[in-house]
Amino acid sequence: MEPFRIHILGCGSALPTLHHYASAQVVEVRGKQFMIDCGEGTQMLLRRSRIRFTKLSAVFISHLHGDHCFGLIGMISTFGLLGRSAKLDVYAPAALEIMLHKQMQLFCHGLDYEVVFHAVDTTRQDVIYEDRSLTVESIPLEHRIPCCGFLFKEKPTLPHIKRDMISFYQIPISQINNIKMGADWVTAEGEIVTNNCLVEPAEPARSYAYCSDTRYIPTLHERIKGVTALYHESTYGMDNLQLAEKYYHSTARQAASVARDGQVGKLLLGHYSSRYDDEHVLLNEAKEVFENSFLCDEQMIFDL
Repeated sequence: MEPFRIHILGCGSALPTLHHYASAQVVEVRGKQFMIDCGEGTQMLLRRSRIRFTKLSAVFISHLHGDHCFGLIGMISTFGLLGRSAKLDVYAPAALEIMLHKQMQLFCHGLDYEVVFHAVDTTRQDVIYEDRSLTVESIPLEHRIPCCGFLFKEKPTLPHIKRDMISFYQIPISQINNIKMGADWVTAEGEIVTNNCLVEPAEPARSYAYCSDTRYIPTLHERIKGVTALYHESTYGMDNLQLAEKYYHSTARQAASVARDGQVGKLLLGHYSSRYDDEHVLLNEAKEVFENSFLCDEQMIFDL
């Protein structure tokens, strides 16, 4: 099975701490790498995680709070210093485009690669990226400013050929693709060999939903139903529910409710408030609602 990994770079919230960096992740799918959010310190975390800068093909910015995008212009500049030639796609709320271009004019003279900006409508769930193996959808969220999450969905693969059966029935190579697409085989004697005798089912397609930052949305689970893994911000515990409501953030218990109602595979908690010295209080709160919950930490890798 091809890799589908989530590399946690930073999982803190707006106020820096000695332990956590601002939000940033890398999603690795079938040899391609995509960044979600790019807070300060992202370049250092890429180095520590041994992720090659040149492998990143696109950056997805959820919203225009600094802890999610202040690292972007620095990373673009560094790509230029490293001699990048492949284009970089940036998907973000439309308001970033003018500012990003002005920053690039000021700080990034003579780039040998193209930065292509794609405005994302944060109010709609749309496919905003697609290639042969993957789609990425926007997920409308509710924060103090326009904000969206991202849903990475692996496209289903074709079933696997049973080589011994192909050899036994002397099926020519020219028919392999037809069989993968569901065709039966008819022997010279007229015997019908059904398709399920010739193939093994493909592995289930995997998916990952990233939801940060947002207040608790009771209907959010409908948009991320059945994903393999869900990252949902858990800035506060229920002891600070009033702060969560005031600043349009979520508690760990609320994040777990989304995971439970969405019947997801696992829940990744992050975007911790700096007021928590030990995030296990958030983990314990989430596990009371959804057992398969995990704390994120810098340089952790989750395999889906």
